[in-house]
Amino acid sequence: MNNNYEQAINNRYDFVLLYDVENGNPNGDPDAGNMPRIDPETGNGIVTDVCIKRKIRNYIETRHGDRHGFDIYIRQNAVLNRQDQRGLEIVKDAKDKVEKSQGFRATMCETFFDIRTFGAVMTTAARDPSLSNIAGQVRGPVQLSFGCSIEPIIPREITITRMAVTNEEDAKRKENEMGRKAVVPYGLYRQEGYISANLARTVTGFSDVDLGIFWDALIHMFDDDRSATRGKMALRELVVFKHDNPLGNAPAHKLFDLVKVLRNEKVAVPRKYSDYAVTVDMEKIPTGVTVDRKYQDSV
Repeated sequence: MNNNYEQAINNRYDFVLLYDVENGNPNGDPDAGNMPRIDPETGNGIVTDVCIKRKIRNYIETRHGDRHGFDIYIRQNAVLNRQDQRGLEIVKDAKDKVEKSQGFRATMCETFFDIRTFGAVMTTAARDPSLSNIAGQVRGPVQLSFGCSIEPIIPREITITRMAVTNEEDAKRKENEMGRKAVVPYGLYRQEGYISANLARTVTGFSDVDLGIFWDALIHMFDDDRSATRGKMALRELVVFKHDNPLGNAPAHKLFDLVKVLRNEKVAVPRKYSDYAVTVDMEKIPTGVTVDRKYQDSV
């Protein structure tokens, strides 16, 4: 199925993101007191796919939320059953179960950018006996792996002072309160992603216009996502591999291996992006694959 305003993409894409953090927490772990996520065996930092998808959703909602087709399904304080009603209302008079299911899925994909991109599990539709099982779960064409820091990180907990207290009783006992902030002094993270033309064409209708907006969101997703613990995060590199057919011309992992990130020889402790060298082995690019270093930070 294609959406109503653009044709679905016809090429498979794989991509590599590099981004860094300085004195911040790129992705807190709620199971560890919101300390930066870390692989306990290697010491490398971790950023979940959900974390990056959240930033993309927020950017799309801010930049394009007033356009038809660019609403966000998974957004803050959203009631998903209420969101599902927007699709159910369109197909309420359909008699055929499969036709109703396909119409519901098509409407939800057309309405919500993040369903068209990442897919979704729509529990209202899944529980509706008048719908077939194709309606409740949509598998999106864009998927992300977990991000991982290039080298092990050493998170720090920094004690901070708040020059105020919470309540009147505290005011009688003390003049201020102490707190803690968890940060990574510096970390360069690598994250990889995949875009399926087959799922775009047959399931969600993810289009070339959607693709361009998705690249823009990756490049700018940190710009409006500042907080006290994410003040200095930046995209440093976006390498895109485009295949000349929908199913691809080479395995994604072999393409990812062509992107090398190495610490410069004279750097003992990395503290900035220029402490690393990033290269793409252009001589080993397979036939039928083109490379676009879509964003490359100059250092």
